[in-house]
Amino acid sequence: MSEALAVVGTAGTDTSVPAVSGARQFWRRLRAQRAALVAAAVVALLVLVALAAPLLTALEGQDPTTYHPTLIDSARGGVPLGSLGGVSADHWLGVEPQTGRDMFARLVYGARVSLGVSLAATLIQVLLGVAMGVAAGLGNRWVDLVISRVTDIFVSMPLMIMALALLAVVPSGFPRPVLVALIISLVAGWSTVAKMVRAQTLALKNLDYVSASRLSGWSTWRTATRELLPGLAAPVITYAALLVPSDISAEAALSFLGVGVQPPTPSWGQMLTSADVWYQAAPQYLLLPALALFVTVFAMTVLGDGVRVALDPRAASRLRVGTGRKREARARAAVPGDAPRKEERP
Repeated sequence: MSEALAVVGTAGTDTSVPAVSGARQFWRRLRAQRAALVAAAVVALLVLVALAAPLLTALEGQDPTTYHPTLIDSARGGVPLGSLGGVSADHWLGVEPQTGRDMFARLVYGARVSLGVSLAATLIQVLLGVAMGVAAGLGNRWVDLVISRVTDIFVSMPLMIMALALLAVVPSGFPRPVLVALIISLVAGWSTVAKMVRAQTLALKNLDYVSASRLSGWSTWRTATRELLPGLAAPVITYAALLVPSDISAEAALSFLGVGVQPPTPSWGQMLTSADVWYQAAPQYLLLPALALFVTVFAMTVLGDGVRVALDPRAASRLRVGTGRKREARARAAVPGDAPRKEERP
């Protein structure tokens, strides 16, 4: 018995070949989806713009905090001078109403805040959710009960109300982007990940190779890292890809309410807050950050759905075969054993 368990344990730890094969299959399925590839290119471009924000603003010769009072019409309440909000060779996307700050510089620096906060929040949500979910699934009855009840409490918490309460009591000297990322990750998101991981863990721990590893004397930590985490990778990565756009929207909503990132640090949601009274006099001030948010969230959502399909062989097969009768008949004809069964039907 011990020799059989040792063989099973050794087979469970030698995952180099399946891992390479699985990675190749994943990339092949992802490349087959043109929408996902376009979304990935857009996301990569946005990340590159955020990382290169200092270089891009230096190339333009502007920065996101300098005021340009000579570029606004004080007689009209601070509307930018010139056409299209003051677009010129020195200000590629015009200037901000009332302040005259450069719009291009604020947009690219706002991308750093929006993407950085959302990615950091998603990472914390995934790490905390996986840890709590695996602990609940592998723990005893009382550990599972306590973690499940705590998870239920956090699931029922309204994000905006809790965020408003926490942001009101935290000292103003605390870095606001870090605080927003912590609030988004700790109040919302991780509890759903924990529930999903707990359900997957309960299903996986009854499989033969996991039971064999536990009976062979492996510790809970070794069983979780060697046997369970590889099986949890696909659903966790899929859910994490879909969490990023929701975290971007949450950061924008908090900044729009005035409790997120504070001036002079630029943020897309904060720009929308200041633009609500300028949509008629200077519509570009509202449209530019709104368009940036829309493109980012849409691209992240499409990419997340593409990752889900690439990690799910059944979903990839449905996309390839389709649901029409002709495609179903063609798929059955491709399998030798299906054709006779089709003729036997009345």
